[in-house]
Amino acid sequence: MTVIVANDTPPAIRGMLKRWFIEPKPNVFVGSVNRKTREKTLEYIRRNAPGLGLLVIASENNSQGFSMVHYGQTHRKPVSFCGHFLVAEKWENEPEAPC
Repeated sequence: MTVIVANDTPPAIRGMLKRWFIEPKPNVFVGSVNRKTREKTLEYIRRNAPGLGLLVIASENNSQGFSMVHYGQTHRKPVSFCGHFLVAEKWENEPEAPC
C-alpha cells in the first residue's frame, strides 16, 4: 500500500497518478503498487514538478509496517524517533532521540 499526500498537484501530475492510485480527497493518492512502480512514479513527479511537496507513506517490513519520506516543502514533517515514524505539525528545533 502506498499513500502520497501532495501540495497543489498540477493537472498533468494528478492525471498521471490516477493511473495507479485513487484520489479519495484532493491531493491524496492511495494505491497498491510495487516498489519499482512507486519509485519510477516518484522519480517522474520530482523531475516534472520539482517544487511539489510530497509526503509518501509506503508499506515496509518493519515494526510499524510502513515507512515515510518527504520531498520538497510540506506542511508536516516526518520524524524518526527511536526507530518509529511520527508526523510533526509544528517544531522549534530538531529533537534529540534518547534511544
